[in-house]
Amino acid sequence: MTKIILGIESSCDETAAAVVADGSKILSSVVASQIEVHLPYGGVVPELASRKHLEAVVPVVETALRNAGVDRNQLDAVAATQGPGLIGALLIGFSYAKAYAFALNIPCIGVNHLQGHINSVFLEPNPPPFPFVALLVSGGHTSICYVKSHTESELMGQTRDDAAGEAFDKVAKVLGLGYPGGSIVGRLAEKGDPQKIAFPRTYLDKSGFDFSFSGIKTAVSRYIQTHPDDYKNQIPDIVSGFQEAVADVLSYKVIHAAQEKRCRHIAVVGGVAANKRLREKVRTEAAGKGMSVYIPSVDLCGDNAAMIAALGYHHLKQGDISDENADVYSRGMSN
Repeated sequence: MTKIILGIESSCDETAAAVVADGSKILSSVVASQIEVHLPYGGVVPELASRKHLEAVVPVVETALRNAGVDRNQLDAVAATQGPGLIGALLIGFSYAKAYAFALNIPCIGVNHLQGHINSVFLEPNPPPFPFVALLVSGGHTSICYVKSHTESELMGQTRDDAAGEAFDKVAKVLGLGYPGGSIVGRLAEKGDPQKIAFPRTYLDKSGFDFSFSGIKTAVSRYIQTHPDDYKNQIPDIVSGFQEAVADVLSYKVIHAAQEKRCRHIAVVGGVAANKRLREKVRTEAAGKGMSVYIPSVDLCGDNAAMIAALGYHHLKQGDISDENADVYSRGMSN
């Protein structure tokens, strides 16, 4: 019997709701972005994000149900992001989900945002078989996981400082390119020469799987400081060189992790997985090793509620239900 799950996502600066059937079929997906709100500040302002979630959550959920052609009484459960993320933002979505589920007398399921990103590949037609190695790369998180099931992952490595997406945003900010930096840098990088300006590749321990991206951000800042008169004419080459350095490290680490686990299947998920150069590099280098790569469509790379509903379905099957005292958390792969 088909199970229909309403998903709600509010971990950062998108208020999202989606309706998903059986963990794989998207009936609707609605995302209300806050980019214009945070644009003047060059980054997400937590208090403003929380206020906007409060304004948006009801109409976004109603729109998702309407677009799916689903009545609320047809829902089998409500899944919402419990963490990690901004505490104030999480509280809006998770509290609403608990109240909504209580009113309908159906289960509420708190899910992990990062595990949600991993499950985004299962919303595509040809998902990877278990086990596989996942590179999760976004504005707030960069990690490598050995994925054993929909709900179980082994953390192999993670960033020790800035996440890759955070480095993109900071480089864009120091160059005066605007916010969000990832998409802007990606577009400009296509016009530049990635070999013209060489930035350092910080692999840390090449046999390990941790990351560090604060150094390359600093390297870009120093380049600007040492070329004050002409760096503005070199911006496409600067961001292209920066992007290439980040992609090199990410690609090397995830392929090395797959080799370590003797695994032939790799997934790349999260907001930075939308980066065209990263997608190309991982696919090309993995193909040379006889590995298959799975990357969600661009719409499913960013924060969305379809991945939350998909993961919620698998928790529901296992009987992992949140109680009325469940609370949100700011960090971690699991609750």
